[in-house]
Formats: sequence, structure tokens, C-alpha cells
Amino acid sequence: MADDEEAPEVEQLSDKQKKEIAKWFLLNSPPGEIQYVAKDVRSVLDDDRVYNEAAAEAFPFYNKSHMICLEMPGRTGDVLITSFGELAENEFLDPRTAQVAIVDHVKQVCTDVRPATDEELPSPYIEEFRCALDAEILKYVGEAYPKGVCSVYCSKGKDVEGPGADFELVVVISAARNSPQNFCNGSWRSVWNIEFRDDIQILELQGKLQVGAHYFEEGNVQLDAKHECKDSTIFQAPDDSALSIANIIRHHETEYLTSLEACYTNLPDTTFKDLRRKLPVTRTLFPWHNTLQFSLTRDITKELGIEK
Repeated sequence: MADDEEAPEVEQLSDKQKKEIAKWFLLNSPPGEIQYVAKDVRSVLDDDRVYNEAAAEAFPFYNKSHMICLEMPGRTGDVLITSFGELAENEFLDPRTAQVAIVDHVKQVCTDVRPATDEELPSPYIEEFRCALDAEILKYVGEAYPKGVCSVYCSKGKDVEGPGADFELVVVISAARNSPQNFCNGSWRSVWNIEFRDDIQILELQGKLQVGAHYFEEGNVQLDAKHECKDSTIFQAPDDSALSIANIIRHHETEYLTSLEACYTNLPDTTFKDLRRKLPVTRTLFPWHNTLQFSLTRDITKELGIEK
């Protein structure tokens, strides 16, 4: 390059572009790691105004999509941050305790709590089905997910007063196991929509299951697996319906977890084997710690007999 030739100017990003990039990093944070990512993003941006705008938009969406659990003040219980319990931008219903939690999305804490109003709660008829299902799911989650939390919401027809109309309940299960000191974090999220079809006396279930994991010791490996399933059962009394629904959920989730375990247990002998050899033909691992001993040029010249 000639001495008098000037280097091209680097195009500066606008504040809007910076905010969108920051949001992307925040929203794509692995389970349980958004606070670590946020700290780095804030440092790189070096602009509190842009960061605060990005965080204010990203954190609420992240918290709801990851269905994080926050402890309510006074140890009165835990509240799941989900769109099903969202009453306002920072207010979330906990149906089990009939309380509304006020949260700070960016700090990921519950700052206050208030009693839910009658308008925010289901009718006594719906509540009978919801409570029965909540009890069965709570029992199942306690057995299947040691650090799991769950909640049952009425997503449709909460004002139904008696038989003769359809309504819908939603079961949300969230379990996280974060161990950053051991370089791994993981989460389980499942959402089950149960439509109570009174006209045909059938309950239709649709489940969406998601597993996320991040392992980052001397590497960066992420897992994001999703699965959807459907099932149905007959419309019965609240306790009987709850038991049938819980058994269906237990069956499908156990089946999916078993299939995942089998898949990744056999991974070295299936998928990885198809990609490349486990060992070179010499049956010797490559010494990555001492690559200077290898020289492609030297090996070729030696092989061709043209060494100087």
C-alpha cells in the first residue's frame, strides 16, 4: 500500500443498531446466563442509555420465554414469569396463592406482592378443576424434577360458571439447574394446553417440551431440543380429570427424556462416528499441546526425497 494512500474509514454504528445487536446477545443468552451476558454487553457498549433501552426490551421477553421462577417477598411462595400469568407489564399472577407479584425484569427479582382481585381469578367452577390439576401436577413435579416449579392457569373461559361451556387450562413446568462454577447450566420447560370440550366430553392435550443446556469448560457446546405431542382423554369430575391429565403428562415427558438420554448416550458411536474417525489411522491422539513438531512442508519434501 502506498504511503499516501489512506485507510478506509470504519463505518460507525448508530445507537439503534447498537441497541438491536445488544438485544440479540441478551435474548440469545443460554439458560440462567443472561446476567453474565448483560454485564459483558454493558461493558462493550460503554453507553448506559443504549444498554438500558436494550435491557428494558430484552429482559421481559427472555424472562417469559425461559419461564424463570422468582421468590415472592416474605417467603410467601414462588411465582413463574410466563405470558399465561401476565396481568400487566410487570405484574404476574400466582394462581396457587391467589397473589399478584410485581417484578423488576432487569434485576430478575420480585419487589412487591398484592392479593389478586376477583376479576383476575377464575370462577369457582373453573377453580375446582384448576386446583385439582394443580395438586396432581405439583405431586408429579416433586417426583420428576427435584428443582422444578409448576403452575396451572386458566387461559380461556375463566368466567364459566358451570357445565355446558368449553374452557382451557394450561400447565406450565419449569426446572433449572445452574452450576456456572462447574461450567454448565441447563433448563427444562414444558407447556401443556388442555382444552375441556364439554360438548363431546373430551379433554384434548397439546404439549410443547423444550430442553436447553450449555457446557463451556474449554469449549462451548449448547443444546436446544424441542418436541411437540398430542393426546386426549375423557371429560370427568375434577379429581378424575386431574389424575388422567397428570398421567398423560408423566408418560409423554418420561418418554421424551428417555429418548434424549438414549440419543446422546449413543452419540459417539453413531453421529460422531459418521462425521469422522474417533482416532487417526495411527490410533494415536493428535498432540494439540505441541503442534510445532509438525510441518506439512517438511513432511512433503521428506516424502518426495527433495530435502536440501
